[in-house]
Amino acid sequence: MEYSSTITGTFISRPNRFIAYVEINGTIEKVHVKNTGRCKELLIEGVTAVLEISDNPERKTKYDLIAVRKNGMLVNIDSQAPNKAVYEFLKDRSDAGTEIFPEYTLGNSRFDMLLRNGSEKTLVEVKGVTLEKDGLALFPDAPTERGLKHVNELIGNVRKGYGCCIIFVIQMRGPHSFTPNFEMHPEFGEAVRKASENGVRIQAYDCIVTENSMVIDKEVKVIL
Repeated sequence: MEYSSTITGTFISRPNRFIAYVEINGTIEKVHVKNTGRCKELLIEGVTAVLEISDNPERKTKYDLIAVRKNGMLVNIDSQAPNKAVYEFLKDRSDAGTEIFPEYTLGNSRFDMLLRNGSEKTLVEVKGVTLEKDGLALFPDAPTERGLKHVNELIGNVRKGYGCCIIFVIQMRGPHSFTPNFEMHPEFGEAVRKASENGVRIQAYDCIVTENSMVIDKEVKVIL
């Protein structure tokens, strides 16, 4: 997936989940943060930030913060990017008979995607991963009751005959493996482990990240 127009700046501060201040060409700008997670290890004063320039003149903020540099590595933090990247990835890899339906509603739940090929149906949940420690990617970086609900719903739908998959999109290149963040949210980690034991495919992929794109690269080992 690609961004139409980007610019770099220097991160200053993040007073709340939605807003940050970034110095761009000598001017401090108020920008929108496209990630409500903590990102504390990424959003550090002085780091290089990448921003998407909005083409909507009615917006209160002209820029969206989409990536930062961490130890020379570019990390995408746009929470909308993983779904777009997975859609492109699956579309390229699927055969001609496979249909992909984003934001698929089933009962009272909505899943990121449904893949349908004849009578075969597969529900896909996508989770963006921005937390990395010593080459190990972890999710979540904050407790996620919504994420826990999604995992448990997938377990239930396996029992109803659906194929089910969780794809953890590591929004950087370099981590050698992925694991649920048991320390941050033990219940989520145990739910992912239970899902794997009950037929839900658990996959993780890293990404090639540039200042104006993010593309899924290779599969990464999952440790449960």
